[in-house]
Amino acid sequence: MKNPYVPFPVRIESVLVETEDKNIKTFTLSFIHREDEEQFIYRPGQFAELTVFGKGEAPFGMASSPTQPGFLEFSISKAGVVTNELHQMSEGEVLGIRGPLGNGYPLETSKGKNVLIIGGGFGFSTLRALTNYMLEETHRKEFKQITLIYGARRPGFLLYKSDLEAWQNRSDIQVFLTVDQDDTGWRGKVGFVPAVTREVAPDAENTITFVCGPPAMITHTLPVLKELGFQKERIFLSLEMRMKCGIGKCGRCNIGSKYVCQDGPVFSYAEILNLTSDDVF
Repeated sequence: MKNPYVPFPVRIESVLVETEDKNIKTFTLSFIHREDEEQFIYRPGQFAELTVFGKGEAPFGMASSPTQPGFLEFSISKAGVVTNELHQMSEGEVLGIRGPLGNGYPLETSKGKNVLIIGGGFGFSTLRALTNYMLEETHRKEFKQITLIYGARRPGFLLYKSDLEAWQNRSDIQVFLTVDQDDTGWRGKVGFVPAVTREVAPDAENTITFVCGPPAMITHTLPVLKELGFQKERIFLSLEMRMKCGIGKCGRCNIGSKYVCQDGPVFSYAEILNLTSDDVF
């Protein structure tokens, strides 16, 4: 059995600056050893620990879909020691990766249902993986109507612009982009994600919903979903911002009797309400 503390070596293949403030970059990584790649079998919504040797490690959700083999992608916001070091790294340098860890989005129970995907800002990374998975040719027929709502402060803070453009050009997904502040040439919606959700969300009947984004966005979106009749058992949230070690040893991520890194990071809203009376977000 592989030691869970020992990372696989991976190489940085490319680095893409995602936002106008340059604080979020997407790193494309490849495994140095093929046998390591073959062991790394993951689902959208799971995460991994990235190691900067000599500096530390931190957890990040996979932004790439397992339907895109040969590489992994992580979108990383510059926020601390490890992330600052990562932002200084470039193509060809080597990192470590531990994983995949945690659970993922409930793909099996989503089959045959309409899907509503709601994301905000930096929190859209694992939802991007989920969207690309569902739109992949062999999987698209498994899901009914797909509606995506994604918001950011300004157009320059929207991630994955090439993906967004490709999705908007498809006929089998509805994409609604919104920004808090209008900008010259912006053709999408202007307004907060909860308000747009109230305006464009599909019928709640037979719809499963995935939400990930800033805590304030989630806090204000959940009442809207309740108002529209979405069942709390069919609303799934990712709590990856609460994690640290990734294997339930440090205790930082517990919610009630659960560890987010082992039992999550994806939970249904009903599960979260049953676990704690605290304000998770």
